[in-house]
Amino acid sequence: MTSRKKIVPGPIGADVDLEHDGVRLPDGSRLTDGRAAAIADRAMVRRRGRPSVTGDESHTPSLTVRVSPTTRAALEEIAAAQGRRLADISRDAFEEYIRRHAG
Repeated sequence: MTSRKKIVPGPIGADVDLEHDGVRLPDGSRLTDGRAAAIADRAMVRRRGRPSVTGDESHTPSLTVRVSPTTRAALEEIAAAQGRRLADISRDAFEEYIRRHAG
């Protein structure tokens, strides 16, 4: 087995004066202090878990439900046939039930 080299956080190289040195981004645009700060801010945001179901940054509540093995097998079969995840199929089932029974 090979040993792993421990990565120590720290500076990568010498500081760069973005006002003086012409640093270019992959799209060819110039990297300014403001853009560097924005990139660093985005990199520091820690996102945990799956993306929100609503598509925005809000927390999506979760729900744990017990079902019979037969029900789970049927849902898994539908999910596989549609190329979708079990969670998506289950969410659709709840939404359909609500549409049918909500006042």
